[in-house]
Amino acid sequence: MFNVQCSMFGQIISFCQSTAISINNLASLYKSQGKYEEAESLLVEALAIRKRLLGEEHPDVATSMIDLAGLYQSQGKYELVEYLYIEGLAMFKKLLGQEHPWVATNMNNLATLYESQGKYEK
Repeated sequence: MFNVQCSMFGQIISFCQSTAISINNLASLYKSQGKYEEAESLLVEALAIRKRLLGEEHPDVATSMIDLAGLYQSQGKYELVEYLYIEGLAMFKKLLGQEHPWVATNMNNLATLYESQGKYEK
């Protein structure tokens, strides 16, 4: 939908970061309206922009993964949810450290997923 070419120069970086945030926000609106296909397309695009702009390992990339996991969780796609939560959590731990609040929040997300599936041992 959004074919944005991100470059590594000054204001273009800021524009691309803002574009990814706006795309993510629109996806959130679509998710709240039950427009899951539209939301998924936008979340995947925001993730791709962030990966191109920031590299494979960056907190914003992890956040995009977690947002996509949230969409999939509302659709019952639990294998994808688990994968994205684990990958995002691992990235947060590596980049921000074990004690960061985002690590705790995403550990809770993963625990809530497991609880909803009756996987209490995890």
